[in-house]
Amino acid sequence: MANRLALFDCDGTLVDSQHTIFRCVEIAFARAGLPSPGRVAARRVVGLSLLPAMRMLAPGVDPGLHIQLTEDYKAAFQKMRGDGLVDEPLFDGIVDALDALEADGWILGVATGKSDRGLDLCLRHHGLRERFVTLQTADRHPSKPHPSMAHQAMAEAGANPETTVMIGDTSFDMVMGVAAGAGAIGVDWGYHPGEELLAAGASQIVSHARELREAML
Repeated sequence: MANRLALFDCDGTLVDSQHTIFRCVEIAFARAGLPSPGRVAARRVVGLSLLPAMRMLAPGVDPGLHIQLTEDYKAAFQKMRGDGLVDEPLFDGIVDALDALEADGWILGVATGKSDRGLDLCLRHHGLRERFVTLQTADRHPSKPHPSMAHQAMAEAGANPETTVMIGDTSFDMVMGVAAGAGAIGVDWGYHPGEELLAAGASQIVSHARELREAML
C-alpha cells in the first residue's frame, strides 16, 4: 500500500521569508542599475526558481542580465545570512500541524524554489530537518510549476499521486501538484490570494495551519 505524502512548499507556506526575499531583490536590481520592481511584483514570483523569477521581474532586458540578477540575489542572500539578518520565522501553528499530520500517518516532504543549502539551513534553524523524508529543491529540478519535484518526492516517499497532497501558497504550487496527479490544498497566508489558488487547481483553501489536518482527512 502506498504511503501518504504531505508535500509542503517552504517560502510563504512553512516560513515567512518575505522581508529577506524583498531585500535581496532590491539589492540585486540596484547592483544591476535597474529600478526595483517593487514588492507587489516580487510577491508574484516567489516560489519560482531564481532565474525564471528574474526573467519575469525584468522582461525585455538582455538574457545575460537575468543571470547577473540571479547571482547578485544569491550573493545578497549569503551576505545577509552571514550578517545574521536572514529572517524566516515559522508561520503560526506550523509545528502543531506537522505533529498532527504525522500522528495521522502522513509522511512529510518539501518541494521548494530554494537551493539545497538554503532549505537545509532554514529547516535546521527551526529543528525540522529530520522530520521531512524527502526534500526537493531548485538545484535539482526545473522550476515550478513543472511536476518534476513532486514526481521525485513521491518516488522517494513511496507514495503515489492518489496518496499525495501538495500544500502551498502560490498558483505555481497548485499547478505543479495537479500536473503530478496529486491533490492540492492552498494556504492563504502566503503570496497569492485564495481565488488564484482555486483557479490553479486547489481543492480547498485553509486560513490557518490548524485547519490542515481536517482538510486532509
